[in-house]
Amino acid sequence: MRGHVRRCSIAVLLCLLVGALLAPTARATPAYAHYLDLPALNGQGEFGGGLHPALPLTEPELLVALDQARADGIAPTRYATLLHQYWFVVAADNASIDLTAWAPERGVAANTAIFTQVYVNYFRIAAARPDFYWAGLAGIAGGSFASGFFDVSDIGAVLSVEGIQRLGSAVADLLRATPPELVVAVPADIAGLALLGPRLTPADLAWYQVRLMIMQRHIFTDLVPMHEAYLARGMAGVDEMFAAGLLDDRLRSAWAGIDGGTVAGRADALVAMTDREQNHVVADQWDVTAAGRHGMGRVLTYVTTVAGKPAVPGTRAPGVYAPATVRSPLPGSALGLRVPLPAFNWADRDSRWAYITADLVPRQLDLAADAAQAVTVYREPFPVKLDRGRLIARIPELIADLTTQWQVVDS
Repeated sequence: MRGHVRRCSIAVLLCLLVGALLAPTARATPAYAHYLDLPALNGQGEFGGGLHPALPLTEPELLVALDQARADGIAPTRYATLLHQYWFVVAADNASIDLTAWAPERGVAANTAIFTQVYVNYFRIAAARPDFYWAGLAGIAGGSFASGFFDVSDIGAVLSVEGIQRLGSAVADLLRATPPELVVAVPADIAGLALLGPRLTPADLAWYQVRLMIMQRHIFTDLVPMHEAYLARGMAGVDEMFAAGLLDDRLRSAWAGIDGGTVAGRADALVAMTDREQNHVVADQWDVTAAGRHGMGRVLTYVTTVAGKPAVPGTRAPGVYAPATVRSPLPGSALGLRVPLPAFNWADRDSRWAYITADLVPRQLDLAADAAQAVTVYREPFPVKLDRGRLIARIPELIADLTTQWQVVDS
């Protein structure tokens, strides 16, 4: 009897063992399970943190989830935001930027150091890879464009407010001395500067600075991750972003042009990436900014145009590139007015793109043609670049130009 029981017990154990071996192995929930089909809620750079609050902000965690999604054959479109977040975090880490601290909504003082670091990072990338023409242009033009409003050593808004008020008052005085028939033909941005410039407040300027920081973060969020993907994985990294819908056909071709190693390919990539930046990434944000603050947004975007001469060697200041020239609208009048101020506003899409393609892009191509010289420019300390372009430093020059070059002439 005991032998029979023992044999039955052994048989049961064998059955259990065989059943366990044949049963499907239970698998832990994959790391990416909660990260599929997430929208990029913070894709436009308005707040601190990453693209979606559910996603980690550390590279190792993101990579584990990303590698599992790849291994399991998940469609890239489903893990697009995870992929974008991964390269965004890599980009921020390489730029020495804390994404939780990079929060435009916290204001200027809280973001000043990071604001500067963004441009330092562009120059780091461009110095290491002079064939990345857009990174060089983003550093030079972007930094000088906003330098009048941000200075790491003196962020006090009073100075910039004072400068804009003085500029507006100078224009108002000149308009009062201008024949009325010419005043009515003066571009609206110049008239607005005269009317509203003297009324500028620190709150207006702080609002505008936040708008600039949002656009800066948006550009970084969109364009820098693809640079890091290419640097780490070559065209395979770019192609995965393309398959995920993070890049369009033109940008994929731009990276192929860089990868091909030709001057023509690099030049095409510069135009494609600059177009992406200005006409797709921040175009709507410029529209909103110019329309904001009860007319002051328009004044501030115009002041940026007046003061923001890009530091790309050979580039003309906006007022030199397209000076405002006014003709009397009265029949039979030969009066004209030469104004040493820009005839366009940087916030306007078509005018901005015309200036970029006529002056900025060609001069950047000239600079990039001599890689050694370009690297020398990129490696110049950023605070030196920033100080050189500040509006407060240029106010005496601007007012002197206004008083000597604002001329009523017989046309």
